[in-house]
Amino acid sequence: MDISRTPPETRYAKSGDIHIAYQTIGKGPLDLVFVPGFISHVEWFWEEPACARFFGRLASFARLILFDKRGTGLSDRVAQVPTLEQRMDDVRAVLDAACSEQAAIVGISEGGPMSVLFAATYPERTAALVLYGTFAEFSAWVSTQQDLERILAYMDTSWGTGTSLPRFAPSLADDERFRYWWARHERLGASPGAAMALMRMNSEIDVRPVLPVVHVPTLVLHRRDDVNITVAAGRYIAEHIPGAKYVELAGQDHVPWVGDAEAVLSEIQEFLTGARHTPEPDRVLATVLFIDIVGSTARAAALGDRRWRDQLENYYSIVRQELSRFKGREISTAGDGFLATFDGPARAIGCACAVRAVVRQLGIDIRAGLHTGECEVLANGVDVGGIAVHIGARVAAAAAPGEVLVSGTVKDLVAGSGLQFQDRGLRTLKGVPSKWRLFAAANETSPA
Repeated sequence: MDISRTPPETRYAKSGDIHIAYQTIGKGPLDLVFVPGFISHVEWFWEEPACARFFGRLASFARLILFDKRGTGLSDRVAQVPTLEQRMDDVRAVLDAACSEQAAIVGISEGGPMSVLFAATYPERTAALVLYGTFAEFSAWVSTQQDLERILAYMDTSWGTGTSLPRFAPSLADDERFRYWWARHERLGASPGAAMALMRMNSEIDVRPVLPVVHVPTLVLHRRDDVNITVAAGRYIAEHIPGAKYVELAGQDHVPWVGDAEAVLSEIQEFLTGARHTPEPDRVLATVLFIDIVGSTARAAALGDRRWRDQLENYYSIVRQELSRFKGREISTAGDGFLATFDGPARAIGCACAVRAVVRQLGIDIRAGLHTGECEVLANGVDVGGIAVHIGARVAAAAAPGEVLVSGTVKDLVAGSGLQFQDRGLRTLKGVPSKWRLFAAANETSPA
């Protein structure tokens, strides 16, 4: 099972009278508890491909335990703002429910102070401590009372819009798809009132006196130009935890799975296991699929911004459901366009045809293009490039409305599959040498 494509089951642990949502993923020899930042939602995490890949990598060398802190995500809402002590109780409850006697604790951002306190209080249950982009005292996050009031005002009037994204992931501030995910992450993570209450509680955090009492192996990671929490906060923590290892990484993004996530993951894996991740081959054979909506500009103008956005969100959801069903991998989106890869051309055709059939129920026509060839895996380990991707884009551009168009290479590779095609003749593809014979897939669907 590919855990990045098949989200794990959510269970509940009892912490006193409170139900804490948690998941376990992977079967590595080490247990690893991921303590999230300010808010979280264990199921919505898996809807963002970069986040899913991040957790998938952690679960490749450990049994990963995810959970939502009380008052957030899928865990119980609470009448009183939770204290750090109560949150520690929740971690112990999750460890017990997951039958884990000892685990590495990975504290992210606002989850860091509680992780520090847990490691100092329960060293027998803490195999190691990893802190990323975090602080020991609140002013390293929000430096003045005026800044705090501005954040509270945002939560009161604009929570759930995603306009906070530049403060957390500036490299994706203009990415419409990620902005949508981030906005819903806010809404699913906590209500505006709950977010404000949590922020006020956070303003009282100060675990600086606890740092010298931490006596478990500790790794402190911080991006040098983190726009949310100053790098000085990470340096301070590393200087005051005995024997802590400090690694300063390049980048501005506060969210660990945005930007150079590979650097973060490699440092964590090496610290916990003694071995760095071996990079995957930088060239792979894959089928690339491009999908976009026919006449999207005119449709957006006719529907208006709000209705178009709603329809676009439905479209995104449909494409991602079919990608999951046909074991595709989402690479990127731009407006209404999707780029995905598959390790089998028949599944790629089946996915494109299935998307075409379902979106027609929304009154939407798509065009799709597919090509199979050697793709270059780019430095971030996610994006792909090379001539095969370029050819796939040109095949898609040549498709008629409602058409799933494939290169002759794809047709030849699915011989014997039962898929039917209509010859569309030789075509010149812009920027691609020679002429290419293209074929339209006649089937509506193909087995996943």
